[in-house]
Amino acid sequence: MPYPGDKAHTLSIADFQSRLTVAANNEAVAQFNPSAEIQRLNLRFDITKLRSALAEVEQRKSFSDEVWGVIPLTQRPGHSGSWSDNDLSGRYYMRTDERYEEAAFEDYVDEAEFSEFVPDLADTYFAHVHEVLTRHMEIGRMRLLRKVTYSANSWHRDPEPRIHIPIITNPGSLLIVNHHCTHLPADGHVYFTDTRAYHMAVNGGPLPRVHLTAALPEGFL
Repeated sequence: MPYPGDKAHTLSIADFQSRLTVAANNEAVAQFNPSAEIQRLNLRFDITKLRSALAEVEQRKSFSDEVWGVIPLTQRPGHSGSWSDNDLSGRYYMRTDERYEEAAFEDYVDEAEFSEFVPDLADTYFAHVHEVLTRHMEIGRMRLLRKVTYSANSWHRDPEPRIHIPIITNPGSLLIVNHHCTHLPADGHVYFTDTRAYHMAVNGGPLPRVHLTAALPEGFL
């Protein structure tokens, strides 16, 4: 049966043999390498304050899961009580088998509804981050996402793009969007990630990874 990759370029045996003598680049992987779908914005926060705020939040709240943990930083105005699983995740799309047909999973979440910063975290540096971000863009669900060591999430796409601010990372923490893979340093920068494309996060390192992420409702397609 034909496969989607059948029309891709193939390497001749002669070219393959010549490649065996070329040394691999083992340094570039520890740096940020942009693509059309992953860009570093000219917007930066204090990484020391971000890490202090994370420590404060973890003293008050727990990540939702042992593997792929979430702590919400924005909410629907007036929200109280627990969070539904769908609010913590939301609509995404996957191709799950060799038919390569896309299917939708979970219910759609209206990101624009999550316009209020969580009141009991308003004294943290994350409230300042939210205030600054909303000067430049509409922000939906803003969350802290933790990825434990030696783990990955699904190969999927979302209805809207995201921004990422890495807080705790390691060289084995990678983001893959379409055919591009890069490390996002925890340097305080805001990174645009077009998660409307297929993507996944990988933590192949020995330390947990924590990013602040925010959905961008204006990019909904």
